[in-house]
Amino acid sequence: IESIAKQANVSVFHFQRTFAVLTDMSIGEYLRGRRLTLAAQELANTNCKIIDVAYKYGYDTPEAFSKAFRKQHGVKPSDVQKNMGKLKSYNRLVIQV
Repeated sequence: IESIAKQANVSVFHFQRTFAVLTDMSIGEYLRGRRLTLAAQELANTNCKIIDVAYKYGYDTPEAFSKAFRKQHGVKPSDVQKNMGKLKSYNRLVIQV
């Protein structure tokens, strides 16, 4: 967040506030949703182990990953590997001012 705010030439506080106004969500919510979207795509399209995907997307334990995954998508990561259930997607944001 600090790096992006610096590139935008604003303070971290103002960047977070502006982001929330423009997107109606916090940066943390967006990043978590985006990571879990990418993780779901990887689980659906590859034969990767759930634990490897969890670590790749910044989760310390597979349990924490599974809990966050279920909260966002409404299904278990293992269900995605079996092509079961619908996924909620957070697409990449592009904000132009």
